[in-house]
Amino acid sequence: MTVAIIIAASFLVLMLIFMAQSVFIVSQSEVVIIERLGRYHKTLHSGLNFVIPMVDKVREFIWKFAIQREGRVHYFERMVARMDLRETVYDFPRQHVITKDNVTIEINALLYFQITDPKSAIYEIANLPEAIEKLTQTTLRNVIGELDLDETLVSRDTINHKLRLILDEATDKWGVKVNRVELQDIVPPVEIRESMEKQMKAERQKRAAILTAEGEKAAQILTAEGSKESAIRKAEGERTAQILKAEGVAQYKLKVAEAEAEAIAKIQGSSKGKAEGYLITTKYIEAIKELAKGDNKNKTIFMPFESSNFLSSIGSLKEMFNIKDEK
Repeated sequence: MTVAIIIAASFLVLMLIFMAQSVFIVSQSEVVIIERLGRYHKTLHSGLNFVIPMVDKVREFIWKFAIQREGRVHYFERMVARMDLRETVYDFPRQHVITKDNVTIEINALLYFQITDPKSAIYEIANLPEAIEKLTQTTLRNVIGELDLDETLVSRDTINHKLRLILDEATDKWGVKVNRVELQDIVPPVEIRESMEKQMKAERQKRAAILTAEGEKAAQILTAEGSKESAIRKAEGERTAQILKAEGVAQYKLKVAEAEAEAIAKIQGSSKGKAEGYLITTKYIEAIKELAKGDNKNKTIFMPFESSNFLSSIGSLKEMFNIKDEK
């Protein structure tokens, strides 16, 4: 009885151990590669899975992990049994890269990738993390080697796009998809940085000088336009004033002449012809006065041919102004 109990207990324990080793629980976003008798058998996905102990074996592989120490990121490798299918980021150390114009720069790259085929990731490459890192470094050197320093500094998006396409195509047979490649830092040599700073300072001063000159030019143009407009308005005002003054004088003379003609016509009681004769006689008298001026006594005065009309006009003047003969 005792032996039978011991054997039964031993068998029960072995069955429990067997069942415990047969059950395999996989977390979400993880997979496990199972080999049966040294050959690939199947891939265990998330959930409850069953295997045959001592026949089926978990295939381990090398994976890289990062830890933060003293403000710096350190990577180390170790063997793991579970493969993470989530997107993974690798922050590679700074790489010394030579540009097309023979300038050595330091570049820090970030790589975002995801395993899409776990079987290929294990059986197609011996050390997947190291292979991705070395491939990224060499591809980065090739891409930067085709660009000048200036192009490298201003073409980050182009470089990222080229790197992603090349790496994605190269890692496709490894069951890896490269989602993004980002250049974190591009650090030129010290002397190049100093030269770039001087150039940037000179460029800013140049832009400032150009803006100042453009502002002064605009101010001078506005001032000149204002002076021109003011001069034009002043000239137009003077011209208008002269025109109005001339029109006023002309209207005044016209009114005076009309008044004189009308007065003469009334006094003579005659037609317009007599009034015109009066005006001519007035001009004669004014001319005689001018001739009479001066010290020369020997003067010859030519009287009009029609002296009778002239004398009659004088009589008319006498009547108009009511001049009486002096006694």
